[in-house]
Amino acid sequence: MSDASPESSSPSTWATISRQPFGQTADGEEAELFTLTNAKGMQVDISNYGATIVRCIVPDREKQWDDVLLGYDTLAEYEAGKSYFGAVVGRCGNRIADGRFTLDDVEYELPTNSESGGKACHLHGGSVGFDRRVWQAEPKAEQETASLTLTLVSPDGEMGYPGNLTAKVTYRLGAENNLQVVYEGETDAPTVLNMTQHSYFNLAGAGEGTIESQILQLPASYYLTTDEGQIPTGEKTPVAGTPLDFLSPQPLGMRINQEHPQLAIGSGYDHCWVFDDTTESLKLGAKAMDPISGRIMEVWTTEPGVQLYSGNWIQDGTKGKDGKSYGSRGGFCLETQHFPDSPNHLEFPSIELRPGMPFRSVTEFRFSTV
Repeated sequence: MSDASPESSSPSTWATISRQPFGQTADGEEAELFTLTNAKGMQVDISNYGATIVRCIVPDREKQWDDVLLGYDTLAEYEAGKSYFGAVVGRCGNRIADGRFTLDDVEYELPTNSESGGKACHLHGGSVGFDRRVWQAEPKAEQETASLTLTLVSPDGEMGYPGNLTAKVTYRLGAENNLQVVYEGETDAPTVLNMTQHSYFNLAGAGEGTIESQILQLPASYYLTTDEGQIPTGEKTPVAGTPLDFLSPQPLGMRINQEHPQLAIGSGYDHCWVFDDTTESLKLGAKAMDPISGRIMEVWTTEPGVQLYSGNWIQDGTKGKDGKSYGSRGGFCLETQHFPDSPNHLEFPSIELRPGMPFRSVTEFRFSTV
């Protein structure tokens, strides 16, 4: 571990990691903020509260640096926030219908903490999910990479889930402006696990207007149709001929307001796209670009799908970092994951986790310019 700051005397080819206090939670737990910096100057700030990415500072085509991640300045704001800015969500990211699922003929009831279309659901692990917990942190700096491993023990019965679960998330900042996220989990009893990262990106810079002119491409010929409660029906629907077709690069806002029953449900994009390659190989899952700054972000993942959320419900005037404010569609999320409500759909890839069969998933954000 290194506590050196980016301005330290380490050779310029070295990555660094520093730590500082980030406040105290309402329950009296101490949180920290870790700053990972690579030799090129890319900086990522991560808190062990919620395994949250607080900042992601990358250059544009003119070598101007800016933070491309929505978030808050203080821990208190993260505790009060409801948008999951930058957090790891779990045990199960996304929605579980009615907060119920059956595993090995046993029905489990989870707290419902969200409602859409008059239907309640369990969202992002519940009211006290992984995003509301303080994780144990282990920072490490090597010559070309800086990494932070965060560990959380979720006891049997927490938020209704079975099994004592040990979850780990490792953030690794590489030399080529790439941020790798490795998710791991082990359990002592059968359970379910579907962690994901809930960062909101604006490649023009956080607080610099909406993301509607930014261009997205998804290698996904199908998306999961949802009901009025935003729960998948189980049907995989072709994107062809719909505003949900991102097989070729398209501006996020070009078709977002078109009349389409699926867009009406979420007031924009808030769906899971099914990759054409659903294997566990590391493959390109999304590519986004801001035409003004020239920033590009590629998302590589071992997951079978990605939830695109276009920030439709960010309240206008939301106070963000550095005195900036955010509004509706001020950021987009690319939540790589298994499919929403998977425990209730046997036709979906399984998210079951069993003793002796550890879980591991990798997602990598790669930044460049054009």
